[in-house]
Amino acid sequence: QVQMVESGGGLVQAGGSLRLSCAASGLTFSSFHMGWFRQALGKEREFVAAITWSGGTTYYADSVKGRFTISRDNDRNTVYLQMSSLKPEDTAVYYCATRHKSTAYKTTFAGDWLQRGQGTQVTVSL
Repeated sequence: QVQMVESGGGLVQAGGSLRLSCAASGLTFSSFHMGWFRQALGKEREFVAAITWSGGTTYYADSVKGRFTISRDNDRNTVYLQMSSLKPEDTAVYYCATRHKSTAYKTTFAGDWLQRGQGTQVTVSL
């Protein structure tokens, strides 16, 4: 059974940092591109960042470029999202998602990704 567990969220002041983790089990982790999405209260789920199965390529939403860094450790079956210079508008539930490596990696459409975890809440205060 595939499981993805997001962790690392919390309450932080604007300008602060957090590191999110998503630990996967029950799948061949290195066979999947990994992505992070977020959903703020009352809003649509939006793309944040993605990384290819090998970790060789990353891409980001314009809103987080230069502030967030996605990485992965295929030996630990874990993907990370390092978030810095956080802003109140980053407040959301953050989810990790998978997309098989046989498919194109560069899609920001949430429907192209499979979100399997429960998410982790990030709240940024002024």
